[in-house]
Amino acid sequence: MEKSVLSFGSPKELEAKRIAEIKSLSYLERLERLMSLIEISYALKTAKVIQSKKR
Repeated sequence: MEKSVLSFGSPKELEAKRIAEIKSLSYLERLERLMSLIEISYALKTAKVIQSKKR
């Protein structure tokens, strides 16, 4: 896995970079990213809230 780098710039520049990055991916890589987002979304939706002991 690549080391992530923070990028600074205007929102339009960042969006253009993101679109270019996604367009450079293969169909399988795009599908893998979509599936990981679905898995994370499902996990967050079904997770039980951990209540603080201080309450």
